[in-house]
Amino acid sequence: MFLCRLAVVCALSILALDGVLAQTAPAISQPYAPSPGQQGKDVIWLPTAQGLVDQMLDMAQVTKDDYLIDLGSGDGRTVISAAKRGVRAHGIEYNPDLVAFSRRAAQAEKVGELATFEHADIFETDFSKATVVTLFLLPHLNLKLRPTLLKMKPGTRVVSNSFDMGDWQPDERVEATGECKNYCRAMKWIVPAAVEGSWRFGDGELKLAQTYQMLSGTLTRGGNALPISEAKMNGAEIAFVAGGLRYAGRVIDNTMSGTAGRETWSATRSGR
Repeated sequence: MFLCRLAVVCALSILALDGVLAQTAPAISQPYAPSPGQQGKDVIWLPTAQGLVDQMLDMAQVTKDDYLIDLGSGDGRTVISAAKRGVRAHGIEYNPDLVAFSRRAAQAEKVGELATFEHADIFETDFSKATVVTLFLLPHLNLKLRPTLLKMKPGTRVVSNSFDMGDWQPDERVEATGECKNYCRAMKWIVPAAVEGSWRFGDGELKLAQTYQMLSGTLTRGGNALPISEAKMNGAEIAFVAGGLRYAGRVIDNTMSGTAGRETWSATRSGR
């Protein structure tokens, strides 16, 4: 009888111990996954629809010669999508969990060599070597970045999801369709060469005023000052009409040269 009672007590004790162990056993942690709407340093995180990502890359006309940098790279899908096209791409992201998540995703997609990620603040990081910059930031953050973007090499393409750059008008806009339901617009800007000022133009002078990529001014030749029209920069390429002739050329540092009809022309920045 004693042994029977002892066996019952032992059995109950084992069951109780199992219950305690079950309650105190550490839960198995799940891999981190971002949640739409989660708070970040400057913005909440929202994923960009894959269809819009693809259109943004198409707008930028990315090639294997490009180096794309995504500012605020989130879950890494823009960087990874670019890498799948054979483009060297880099994401800058303030949230270390998102950086780790992106690195795992790049390895899973077998593009870890082309798609890299950095835990950093976009406002304290040098991204001047990029030939393409992508971003999905609020308007006031775009404006904060704008002076830096305008100092980048002429011809650099900047593509933004949904939000503009203030009075810097985009060179192109697209609307994504298909599965994209929210934040489905993309805009592209091409960083223009800085050409404002006076240029020696043969025996005359080209005077230019510049507002981002848009130009105005006069071309003086043979003592006649001709207003220019349809004047615009496309990266380092310049085009304008004066005296019925269409001038097209390219700017390299303090010189520009090109053609006007069957003629060739060149100009040098004055005072330098």
